[in-house]
Amino acid sequence: MNTTKSIFNQHLPPLADRLRPQTIDDFVGQEHLVGNDKILSLLSKSQKPFSMIFWGPPGSGKTTLARIIAKSTNANIHEISAVSSGVKELRKIIEIAKSNLDIGAITILFIDEIHRFSKSQQDALLHAVENGTITLIGATTENPSFEVISPLLSRCRVLVLKPLSEKSLKSILDNAFDTDIILQKNEIELSDNVKTQLIQSAGGDARKMLNALEISISLIHGKGVVTTSILNEALQKRTQLYDKTGDYHYDTISAFIKSVRGSDPDASIYWLATMLEGGEKPEFIARRLVILASEDVGNADPQGLSIATAGFQAVHMIGMPEAAITLAQVTTYLASAQKSNASYMAIENARRVLKENGIASVPIHLRNAPTQLMKKLDYGKKYEYPHDHPEHFVDANYYPENVTESFYSPSKLGYEKYISERLSKLWPSRFNK
Repeated sequence: MNTTKSIFNQHLPPLADRLRPQTIDDFVGQEHLVGNDKILSLLSKSQKPFSMIFWGPPGSGKTTLARIIAKSTNANIHEISAVSSGVKELRKIIEIAKSNLDIGAITILFIDEIHRFSKSQQDALLHAVENGTITLIGATTENPSFEVISPLLSRCRVLVLKPLSEKSLKSILDNAFDTDIILQKNEIELSDNVKTQLIQSAGGDARKMLNALEISISLIHGKGVVTTSILNEALQKRTQLYDKTGDYHYDTISAFIKSVRGSDPDASIYWLATMLEGGEKPEFIARRLVILASEDVGNADPQGLSIATAGFQAVHMIGMPEAAITLAQVTTYLASAQKSNASYMAIENARRVLKENGIASVPIHLRNAPTQLMKKLDYGKKYEYPHDHPEHFVDANYYPENVTESFYSPSKLGYEKYISERLSKLWPSRFNK
């Protein structure tokens, strides 16, 4: 009887669960959090958990770390998903946590995809987190600054997880063949090329890599050689060179931004497609386009920022695959738009002056005077209201003392050409240089 095939046919937990590490020392990757004298390593030794939010891509270890923390601190852990849980379930767990607290036991509440909780659901957690009834560990793939309410965010430490490196994924894969009940029988073969393809196809996601391996094994009935064609069948798509864990990720987003800045919509679309096919988060791309709309398009085409912002909202609302259409529209618009970095340079120049000279006092005539005391101190005195003058403009000094430098130099392109002409008439000493 074939032992491997017999074991394979049993109802075992998924490979990713069978290989889930149980201690910080066994955890692979995220060295900036679990390495010697790093925050989670120290937490494990101190046995005093605190509320935190893990922000990172899928398969980077968020759930595993939550379980390790609970185990190392002897805490009771309750795991829920924000997709399927509500306030009623939260209240039940909080009541259990209160009972645990009475006997000196720690309760950890792990909420997967916490960004999917509504404001009212997040509000329901606040008091229990604040008074220590529960220790919250949230997991999210989205920026918690946008998805978690400020009062809850202020009560948690945000820990950023990175996509696992190819080195970490290789270590996990090698460990699988050394320790797993099926793989350690050495009746499943992978060439170095297939291992490399498997690792690169994962895009930094250990669970995706192990799931693809497990499907491949099922396709050969638990014994034999996993070939490239078998792996491709398991993946159901061609392996992309794009890899969110390495240099190609950064090189590609750089090529994308530079193509849009360089007014080449075709090249921009090519790099956009490369990122989307490689599994890049559409929200990440949309945020970069919002930044570019101000940094590189600016007032040459003020509509650019509105379109980019609307695009980000649409992408967030509809998700993939349809979000690709919105990203294509925003990308081609911004790539085709007139360009100016004058606004970006203006704020950079102003910051430079502040760093060199410090922050100046606000002139008396520019200060508000909401009280009688302030009026007696001449706050707002001699301020001239521009709307009381022809063309709603008055030649007055709005600078602080000893500051005369010009920061904004509008280009002669697009709408900024009109801005430049208007400012030249209003402030000829500064804008006619």
